[in-house]
Amino acid sequence: MLNNFKKYNFILGSNSPRRSEILKEMGLDFKIIASNIDETIPKGIKNKNVPIYLAKEKANFLFKELNENEILITADTIVLMNDEIITKPSNKKDAKDILQKISNNKHEVITGICITSNSNQHSFSSKTEVFFNKISNSEIEYYLEKFKPYDKAGSYGIQEWLGLISVRKIIGSYTNVVGLPSSELYQELNKFI
Repeated sequence: MLNNFKKYNFILGSNSPRRSEILKEMGLDFKIIASNIDETIPKGIKNKNVPIYLAKEKANFLFKELNENEILITADTIVLMNDEIITKPSNKKDAKDILQKISNNKHEVITGICITSNSNQHSFSSKTEVFFNKISNSEIEYYLEKFKPYDKAGSYGIQEWLGLISVRKIIGSYTNVVGLPSSELYQELNKFI
């Protein structure tokens, strides 16, 4: 299947270092062209559908950049708890509040992905349930001081210290929580090409 991928030039429509690392580990050669879209969500879109909506918006923004044999991959990830979107923290206090909210609780990580070529577009989403143990205030303080997770939805990285010591279990794709559901993406790319 990897030989099929060599016929195409892949583009990652994201500046995320985690998404970039996952694509590299999947064996894809790609270039990065980040999209700069307005991420305002129109009324009427259900929270669980926000990632696919934004992934498509990013793809549509970058579509004009596509050449004949290029495939664009765009994505957006949200953390959802009790049907409320948990965003990236705006500051340390916000991050602390978010981590206290997810402590000893369950949330969902949903990534919407859009695969686009000159002649075709396909989108899908992946959901992972994440269950946290109780996190103490001192653990939260240590994590925020040492790792500064202000660029992460939910205020944590599952691959970092807090994820290693606090995530009790997950149901679904681990790499989805990191930033991109690699197994599902691989299967969908094989169908797409």
